[in-house]
This record gives sequence, structure tokens and C-alpha cells, in this order.
Amino acid sequence: MTVDADGIVLAHNEQAGVLLARVGIGVALGDVAPAWLVEAHARRVGGAGEGASAWAGGRIGGRRVKALAGAGVDGAVTWWLVAGDSVPDGAALELARERARAGLLQELSSELLASLNLDRCMAVTVQRAARHLADAAVIVGMGDGRLFPVTRCATGGPVTQERVALEPGQLPGLAEALAGLPAVSSRWIDPHQVPSWAMPEGFVDDAADIGSVAVVPLPGHGVPAGCLVLLRRRGQATFTSGEEAFAQLFAARAGAALSMARGHTRQARVNEVLMRDLLPPALGRVHGICFAGRYRASAEGERVGGDFYDLHPAATPEAETLAVLGDVCGKGLEAAITAGKVRNALQALVPFAADHTRLLTLLNSALLASNQTPFVTLVLATAVQQDAWVRLRVSSAGHPAPLIVRTTGQVEETRTSGTLIGAFADVEFTTAEVALRPGETCLLYSDGITEARGGPLGDVMFSEDRLRSVLSQCAGMPAEVITERVQMVVAQWVGEGRHDDMAVLAIGAPPRPTGGDRLTAVNEPTQEGEPRER
Repeated sequence: MTVDADGIVLAHNEQAGVLLARVGIGVALGDVAPAWLVEAHARRVGGAGEGASAWAGGRIGGRRVKALAGAGVDGAVTWWLVAGDSVPDGAALELARERARAGLLQELSSELLASLNLDRCMAVTVQRAARHLADAAVIVGMGDGRLFPVTRCATGGPVTQERVALEPGQLPGLAEALAGLPAVSSRWIDPHQVPSWAMPEGFVDDAADIGSVAVVPLPGHGVPAGCLVLLRRRGQATFTSGEEAFAQLFAARAGAALSMARGHTRQARVNEVLMRDLLPPALGRVHGICFAGRYRASAEGERVGGDFYDLHPAATPEAETLAVLGDVCGKGLEAAITAGKVRNALQALVPFAADHTRLLTLLNSALLASNQTPFVTLVLATAVQQDAWVRLRVSSAGHPAPLIVRTTGQVEETRTSGTLIGAFADVEFTTAEVALRPGETCLLYSDGITEARGGPLGDVMFSEDRLRSVLSQCAGMPAEVITERVQMVVAQWVGEGRHDDMAVLAIGAPPRPTGGDRLTAVNEPTQEGEPRER
């Protein structure tokens, strides 16, 4: 008969129905069972006496009955009722005990495999161990030789987790367990030697109140996953050889789950470190010039892809800051790794940023020398603020030419062109010079923007004309707002459809301060005097 934590019968077999005539699913245990069984269930659910025998006994309808408590799901208890005029024989006792233990192992496995979070797996393990195996449980994880992760829990108490500076030799059997050696019998462990860090808060006043200790290895996948320490208070039954054997089965299930969770945590950490260099950088103001960017990978849920942008701030306000936006052939993680290589190469070539042609030629040679690197298109822009204006030099290498958003709403294309990088030995590039008045912006973008398919028919390209139309409505807006607006409009155009990687990078001249008289810079060029594109 299975009864939940609130005392409601969840299931029973025919034999239980014969023994308890009024039992039924959904019926309160207190309405159909004798007081001794109701009290035993309350103690079991409340976590009292977990270290003692799981048996209870009394009479039901004049018959002598023994009841064995077994772990159920979600805090429920499965009661095995054995009726007869004599104590059940050893075979029946062992069978009932093994069924209860099998239920506990199944419940433990299900709960541990539901999460790959290492801390949660350790917390679940000590909670289950403290409730079903002992009065308190402690897990010592694999440390760095000085600090070890320690998780503690007493029956019915909270779980505490911390990193502790400890010496494994302080607790007999711990060093051997962490080394993956077999468990030391609890008979050889003096409970008075349990250090304070191994005792959950509020469990006992000192080690003298501990009556029995079991130190069990947690075997992982090829390497130890830690150690499980089981504690019972003085006055409780000591660990039997059968209980120690079951504790090892329990630890084997827990160790496998902890090992898997630790491997997942380690891999997630490696991925995070590697991803950090592949993600686009955070942008903002550099020497008075506004930079803003937006990125969306082709695959839903992915954070990186073949498009990229980067920023290399100048050392001084008088020097040029280098911005680059590019598109590597391919998609997904492989393209992102290639983009990372290109970004690293560009980082090394930043000292040549004053000469765009030389920089791009050197980059082309570097990519040609790497047989595994596919071609890439990109656009370079070097920017410097002069008075209230921003002077740009822009060079395209097989990439869509950037667009200039004037304060009048006019959208102009920079007159730059060039050969894509990494495909041909002979390359040519044309550099355009552009001046941005206060409030004007230069937008660099990848072809994932203009070639995005969607719209009312679902298969129409967004196109450069639509991009120009959007930008004409963004006249005078900050660079951050323009990139966000472009990304939002294109995302609405694509909807749920497939798309390529999309990247935008805006370079803006900050608007003039509002209020007061306008200050005219001595060297500010007029409309006729602004540099021509070349």
C-alpha cells in the first residue's frame, strides 16, 4: 500500500484490500488503518528514526501484522504488510527489504538524472541519504588539494554547501575514498574522530554524540566522484554489513550522476571561456565617436556564426580607431571559429591600419597561406573626431559598401570596392573618405540583412532599397537606436523563417549639444569643403 506525505492512499493491491476492508485510493490512512500504522507513517514522513529499523508492528482485526516502510516517489511511503501469528521468516524479510531498497535506488536515479547541475545533484544525494540511510550525510567532492566542496544535510534539515580547506587524513577512510580505493568498514572508524566540518549544523553538539560512521566512495566514470559520509547519532543502531553494502550501491548510483554532472559543468565552463573570444565585443563611445552593433546568428539559440564585427580603439584621440565588419564563408560554429582566426589576424595587423590596402593585402596573404581557411568579405573603417565632425576612411573587400545616413534623411552609399580576402593572390581595393556631420551615421552591414527572405509572401528579399528606406527614417538618431531599429525591422520581415547570419555596425558623430548658441569650429569644413570620396 502506497501512502503520500499527507496520509492519502495512492495505491494498494488486493491483499491490502483484504487486510484493510475499507481501504481505497484517495482514502485517508487514518480512516482505514490502526493507530500504530498511522503513527508509524507520520514518523516516516517526518524523517524521525531513519537510522533505526524500518519495521513497525501491531494488530489489525485481531491478526498480528508487521509493516515494512519502503521509499516511494515524491515523499510517499510504500508499506509492505505481512500478516501472521509469527514473525516473518528471513526470506520474507529480505525480500521486502530488497524491494524497498530497489525503490529507493530507482527514485534516486530518476531525480539525479533530471538535472545536470552538480550542486543540485549533491544536494539531492545528501537529502536522500540522510532520510533513508542515516541521521546525517555529507558529500566531500574532488578538490584541488587544499579546498574541497562539502555538502551537508541532517534528516529533515536544510542543505548547506561550501568549499572547505581540509586535510583528508582528518577522517579515517576519506583519503582512501577520494583516491578511489574500496570503502573502509565502519567498525574500523572511531566516530569521535569526525571533524567539525563533517557535521551538519544542529546535528550534534560534538563528535562524542556520534555513534556510528560510514565512509563510502562515490565512483565516477573512470575517476572518483568524491566520498559519501554517513553519520548516526549515539544510541542509534550501528551500520550493519548489509546496510554498508546497500550504501555502496546507493553511492554507485549517485557517483555516476555526479560524474556526469561534473563533466557537463566542466565542458560548459570550457565552452564559456572559448565562446568569450568568439562573441562580438561590447561597443560604446571611443574618443567621442559613437559605436554600436547588433548581431543575430542564423541558427535559433546560437550566439555566434560566420558574421563578425570588431573594434580596435586608438591609443589617443588624435589617432584613428579601427572598426571592421566581415562575413566568413559558412555558418555555425565552424564559421565562427574561422571568424575568430580572422579577427586574431586583424588584431595583429592593427599597426598597419593607417594603410588599408597594405593591411588587407597582408591579411589576404595570411589567409591564402592557411589552406583550411575559406574566403571572407569585410569592410574596414578608420575613424577620428576632428572638432564636431567625424572623419572616416572606408575600404571594402568584396563586401557591401557602407551606407551614410545624413541628418536630412538622405542615404548615400560609400564609393568603395575591392577583392574578397583569401581567394586570389592579386587583390585591389578602393578607399573612400567620408565626413560625418554631428548626428550623422555610417552603417556597416552584412548581406544577411539585405538578403533576408520573408515579408507577406514569405520568400521576398529584404533588399538594399528597403534598408535605405528604414535608414532614411532614422535621420538624426543615435547609432545605438539605428542598429536596434534595423535589427527589429529585419527580424519582423523574416518572422519564423530561416535566415543567414546578420550583423550591423554603426559609427556615429555625436549630435551637437542642444541649447545655447552654436559654437563654430575654426577648422569646420563647409558643405563644399568636405572631403571628396576617392
